[in-house]
Amino acid sequence: MEEKILTMRLIEGKFGVCRLDRKEVIPEWIKRCDFVSITRTLDELSIVCSEDSIPDYIKREKDWKILKVEGPLDFSLIGILSSISTILANKKISIFAISTYDTDYILIKDNDVEVLSNNNYEIIK
Repeated sequence: MEEKILTMRLIEGKFGVCRLDRKEVIPEWIKRCDFVSITRTLDELSIVCSEDSIPDYIKREKDWKILKVEGPLDFSLIGILSSISTILANKKISIFAISTYDTDYILIKDNDVEVLSNNNYEIIK
């Protein structure tokens, strides 16, 4: 049996990545979400959250699944995102990555989750 490279946990649900004007206030509707990532830049306000919570009038990309890299990860670790993204890129699978203080989260489309399982990554569902 081959040793697993890394363990990732599939977070339950489907998620959306949405874009708002950079000057928008953080919307109230995200308070219903267990997982939320908010990034404000000079160009936009980007929010990742449960797709069911996003109002229809918001510009968004839907049908994402989230894989959490089991951590916490030390800041000195090198190449975690690179190894994951290389496998997926070779299969023509796009990702959206989020990093927090403790770990990394990889968003991929629902039907692409098994690609990592087939490449020695343990996926806990």
